[in-house]
Amino acid sequence: MNPLQTALENEHAAVYGYGVLAVRLAGAQRDAARNAFDTHRARRDILIGLIEEQGDEPVAAAPAYALPFPVATAADASRLAAHLEERLGASYADVVQASSGDTRRTGLEWLTDAAVRAVRWRGTSVAFPGLPERG
Repeated sequence: MNPLQTALENEHAAVYGYGVLAVRLAGAQRDAARNAFDTHRARRDILIGLIEEQGDEPVAAAPAYALPFPVATAADASRLAAHLEERLGASYADVVQASSGDTRRTGLEWLTDAAVRAVRWRGTSVAFPGLPERG
Protein backbone atom coordinates (compact mmCIF):
# COMPACT_ATOMS: atom_id res chain seq x y z
CA MET A 1 0.00 0.00 0.00
CA ASN A 2 1.08 3.57 -0.65
CA PRO A 3 2.85 4.92 2.50
CA LEU A 4 0.66 8.03 2.41
CA GLN A 5 -2.45 5.82 2.54
CA THR A 6 -1.00 3.90 5.51
CA ALA A 7 -0.21 7.16 7.26
CA LEU A 8 -3.77 8.33 6.57
CA GLU A 9 -5.17 5.11 8.05
CA ASN A 10 -3.09 5.70 11.17
CA GLU A 11 -4.16 9.35 11.36
CA HIS A 12 -7.80 8.24 11.22
CA ALA A 13 -7.09 5.81 14.06
CA ALA A 14 -5.24 8.51 16.03
CA VAL A 15 -8.16 10.93 15.76
CA TYR A 16 -10.46 8.18 17.04
CA GLY A 17 -8.02 7.12 19.76
CA TYR A 18 -7.44 10.61 21.10
CA GLY A 19 -11.20 11.10 21.24
CA VAL A 20 -11.42 8.00 23.42
CA LEU A 21 -8.47 8.67 25.69
CA ALA A 22 -9.00 12.38 26.35
CA VAL A 23 -11.96 11.69 28.63
CA ARG A 24 -9.66 9.77 30.99
CA LEU A 25 -7.31 12.72 31.43
CA ALA A 26 -7.43 16.02 33.30
CA GLY A 27 -5.56 19.31 33.35
CA ALA A 28 -2.40 19.59 31.26
CA GLN A 29 -2.68 16.02 30.02
CA ARG A 30 -6.19 16.63 28.70
CA ASP A 31 -4.96 19.83 27.02
CA ALA A 32 -2.12 17.84 25.40
CA ALA A 33 -4.61 15.24 24.19
CA ARG A 34 -6.87 17.93 22.71
CA ASN A 35 -3.88 19.51 20.98
CA ALA A 36 -2.87 16.13 19.56
CA PHE A 37 -6.45 15.48 18.44
CA ASP A 38 -6.51 18.80 16.56
CA THR A 39 -3.05 18.18 15.07
CA HIS A 40 -4.00 14.73 13.83
CA ARG A 41 -7.27 15.97 12.33
CA ALA A 42 -5.33 18.62 10.42
CA ARG A 43 -2.74 16.10 9.24
CA ARG A 44 -5.48 13.73 8.17
CA ASP A 45 -6.92 16.48 5.99
CA ILE A 46 -3.51 17.33 4.51
CA LEU A 47 -2.88 13.66 3.70
CA ILE A 48 -6.27 13.41 2.00
CA GLY A 49 -5.25 16.34 -0.22
CA LEU A 50 -1.83 14.84 -1.02
CA ILE A 51 -3.37 11.49 -1.95
CA GLU A 52 -6.01 13.15 -4.12
CA GLU A 53 -3.28 15.19 -5.86
CA GLN A 54 -1.68 11.86 -6.82
CA GLY A 55 -4.95 10.82 -8.43
CA ASP A 56 -5.76 8.21 -5.78
CA GLU A 57 -8.84 7.74 -3.64
CA PRO A 58 -8.00 8.36 0.05
CA VAL A 59 -8.81 5.52 2.41
CA ALA A 60 -11.90 6.35 4.45
CA ALA A 61 -12.07 6.34 8.21
CA ALA A 62 -13.67 3.34 9.86
CA PRO A 63 -16.76 3.96 12.00
CA ALA A 64 -14.77 2.69 15.01
CA TYR A 65 -11.36 1.22 15.77
CA ALA A 66 -10.39 -1.66 18.04
CA LEU A 67 -8.22 -0.41 20.86
CA PRO A 68 -5.13 -2.51 21.68
CA PHE A 69 -6.17 -2.64 25.36
CA PRO A 70 -8.92 -1.25 27.60
CA VAL A 71 -8.61 2.44 28.47
CA ALA A 72 -10.03 2.82 31.97
CA THR A 73 -7.47 5.05 33.70
CA ALA A 74 -5.25 8.05 33.00
CA ALA A 75 -2.27 5.68 32.84
CA ASP A 76 -4.06 3.61 30.19
CA ALA A 77 -4.86 6.79 28.27
CA SER A 78 -1.20 7.87 28.29
CA ARG A 79 -0.12 4.41 27.17
CA LEU A 80 -2.64 4.50 24.30
CA ALA A 81 -1.44 7.96 23.23
CA ALA A 82 2.17 6.70 23.16
CA HIS A 83 1.05 3.66 21.15
CA LEU A 84 -0.77 5.84 18.60
CA GLU A 85 2.24 8.12 18.20
CA GLU A 86 4.61 5.17 17.78
CA ARG A 87 2.43 3.77 15.00
CA LEU A 88 2.36 7.17 13.33
CA GLY A 89 6.12 7.43 13.66
CA ALA A 90 6.53 4.13 11.84
CA SER A 91 4.14 5.32 9.13
CA TYR A 92 6.04 8.55 8.64
CA ALA A 93 9.37 6.72 8.54
CA ASP A 94 7.92 4.82 5.56
CA VAL A 95 6.79 8.10 3.97
CA VAL A 96 10.31 9.52 4.36
CA GLN A 97 11.83 6.43 2.77
CA ALA A 98 9.41 6.35 -0.17
CA SER A 99 9.23 10.04 -1.05
CA SER A 100 11.26 13.09 -1.95
CA GLY A 101 11.01 16.86 -1.90
CA ASP A 102 8.27 18.51 0.13
CA THR A 103 6.52 15.23 0.93
CA ARG A 104 9.74 13.80 2.36
CA ARG A 105 10.34 16.95 4.45
CA THR A 106 6.78 16.84 5.75
CA GLY A 107 7.13 13.14 6.58
CA LEU A 108 10.34 13.84 8.51
CA GLU A 109 8.74 16.73 10.39
CA TRP A 110 5.74 14.60 11.32
CA LEU A 111 7.95 11.63 12.26
CA THR A 112 9.89 13.91 14.61
CA ASP A 113 6.69 15.28 16.10
CA ALA A 114 5.30 11.77 16.66
CA ALA A 115 8.54 10.72 18.37
CA VAL A 116 8.45 13.76 20.67
CA ARG A 117 4.79 13.18 21.53
CA ALA A 118 5.45 9.49 22.23
CA VAL A 119 8.26 10.42 24.62
CA ARG A 120 6.00 12.88 26.41
CA TRP A 121 3.27 10.28 26.83
CA ARG A 122 5.56 7.37 27.62
CA GLY A 123 8.11 9.24 29.70
CA THR A 124 11.08 7.55 28.00
CA SER A 125 12.63 7.62 24.56
CA VAL A 126 13.60 4.90 22.10
CA ALA A 127 16.80 4.61 20.09
CA PHE A 128 15.20 4.74 16.64
CA PRO A 129 11.78 6.46 16.63
CA GLY A 130 9.63 5.16 13.80
CA LEU A 131 11.78 2.05 13.43
CA PRO A 132 10.62 -0.29 16.22
CA GLU A 133 12.52 -3.27 14.75
CA ARG A 134 15.80 -1.43 15.48
CA GLY A 135 14.97 -0.60 19.09
